[in-house]
Amino acid sequence: MSKTNNGANLGFENKLWEMADKMRGHMDAAEYKHVVLGLIFLKYISDAFQAMYDDLAARQDTDYTDPEDRDEYAAENIFWVPKEARWDSKFRWHDNSLI
Repeated sequence: MSKTNNGANLGFENKLWEMADKMRGHMDAAEYKHVVLGLIFLKYISDAFQAMYDDLAARQDTDYTDPEDRDEYAAENIFWVPKEARWDSKFRWHDNSLI
């Protein structure tokens, strides 16, 4: 039986799979899913937080908003992410390698 190509092959899937498998190491897949789901959740809330942060920072002078005020995020039902827990502070890319 031949594989069908649905047009979704972008060429990086094998590399991505190899990196994920290398990160997993000897951890059981059932345990690894908790790590991956946690990272996906952190990325999701960090992206939403960063979008709101950028909006608040852009309006800071005219609307007197404070991008570091937790209540601004609570009013929009967006998770507040402390500086040390933000995606950009946890994962930085340098010379195509994750630090």
